[in-house]
Amino acid sequence: MKKITQEELEKLQEQQNGKLHLERSIGLLERDKFFALQRLQQTIAEQNEYLKELEDKYGKINVDLSDGSYEAIEE
Repeated sequence: MKKITQEELEKLQEQQNGKLHLERSIGLLERDKFFALQRLQQTIAEQNEYLKELEDKYGKINVDLSDGSYEAIEE
């Protein structure tokens, strides 16, 4: 049976382990990205719902988020 040298085998094993580690890391990042996107969608939905509540109370307005002042939106 023919074999590559021990040094060559170790280098291939090291590269394979590195590749597997990176693939696992990418998978974890993708999972985290998925959950972050879900939280973003939920936050946007909550904000839109709250803006609707404010619109019901004040009418259509633009709110300055730095100080809470607002201006009516002319239609």
